[in-house]
Amino acid sequence: MPISTVPSAIFSQMIATSNVPPPPLRSIPPLKLSGQINYGQLDTLYHIRSIHHSWSSCTAVSAHNTFIKQYPKIFLHKKTRLPKILKEVPKRKHSGMDGSQYHPDDSHNIAVHVRKAHGGYTLYGQIGSAETFEEFLHILKKLPVNRTTYEHNIVWKMLKTIPDLASRLNNEHLKILSKNMISECWVKGSIVVGNDGLYVILKGLARPYTTSFENLIEENDLSGSLITQISAAYDQGLKTSPTVKNVLPPGDIMLRQWSTFGSLEVTPDPELETQPLSVVAEEDCEILKIPAKDYENLKLEKAKLDDIRKMKLIQKCPYYEEWPTLSIRELTAIVKWKKFPAGHVIVESGDVISFVAFINYGYCKIYRSIIGLVKLPSNKAKRTRKLVYMGKLKEKESFGEISALLKVPFSCTIVAGSDVQMAVIEDKDLFELDEVTQKLMVQTAKPTFGHLTD
Repeated sequence: MPISTVPSAIFSQMIATSNVPPPPLRSIPPLKLSGQINYGQLDTLYHIRSIHHSWSSCTAVSAHNTFIKQYPKIFLHKKTRLPKILKEVPKRKHSGMDGSQYHPDDSHNIAVHVRKAHGGYTLYGQIGSAETFEEFLHILKKLPVNRTTYEHNIVWKMLKTIPDLASRLNNEHLKILSKNMISECWVKGSIVVGNDGLYVILKGLARPYTTSFENLIEENDLSGSLITQISAAYDQGLKTSPTVKNVLPPGDIMLRQWSTFGSLEVTPDPELETQPLSVVAEEDCEILKIPAKDYENLKLEKAKLDDIRKMKLIQKCPYYEEWPTLSIRELTAIVKWKKFPAGHVIVESGDVISFVAFINYGYCKIYRSIIGLVKLPSNKAKRTRKLVYMGKLKEKESFGEISALLKVPFSCTIVAGSDVQMAVIEDKDLFELDEVTQKLMVQTAKPTFGHLTD
């Protein structure tokens, strides 16, 4: 009987594959332990001997009871958490100081009440958070050239919160000076003389320390408060000078954080009679110094910029475009800035104006007083005065020269059309100018809308 081709092919394939090695053995995957079974208790339950080796009825019953008791222990139970019982926290009684430290003079110190009313910090309280204050101290120890813009702003914002600095310096001056301020460290017992600037105590305590002559001490009977005397070496020519003794003022006067001493005025040769208040450190102190020379230089620089601004304004006015620079500088020295709100009547018609004005920004409306006829119901007419709008004065224009110098009544009424800033020269300053400058003003200026007549 012939063999089928299909089984023969399968058979040949089996022979060919008989030499192929078996596949490698694979490990059984590890079983994941259940999180709900206690396998230690399960193993203990499994090895109860009486269940496997004892066949008596008594032991079987005891083994069964043991099994039943141990069986629930193989299951893990989640611990139930009970809700937390909230306890009522008693409210603290307010001391009335809103977190600020009490000072006996607070009730009579207007600076404390003003800052409280404006939502600021009190004079003796902590300014800002502790982290901000420490960052402030760290920045002040750096050289100003090494500080970033962010650090300069932190110093400026902290200085604005010090009441004494805010009252002495405007915001613009304080911002400029803050970029060059540094802090100084003084050990306990050091004497800080405040004759070259304004000092602010940042950390520590200090006590006022003044000097006086020996005869003044005798007159005021302050010999009992004399604490220390500093001997000085004098030249032969100064042997006859009176003895100077250093005394502490009577009373418990203590300078604390944010207190200030010294002066912003430059004193080139400070004398003992006019020496500003100095202090002696009662403990290690960190003190901020604002040099008086820096403040003086700042004021001089501001004055120069202000003079340049005034000079440019006058030069751009039509009547003064061809004036010599020397004459314009004479006017600049006596010019003052003034502001008028919108709607303010600056000059009324018929009045002699008491100043010369140069408009820096804004504009003014010009009205002319005229006599008109008003028709009455009885077919009659009545004369009355009315203000007629004639035009306006714009920026870089001036008025008042003729009226102020020649004492001529002003022919128009000037009303501020918007908020106006003017450079003003008062009549008392005008007449102190030399005659050449006065005549030059009269010759070059013209009456405001003087070509119009009634």
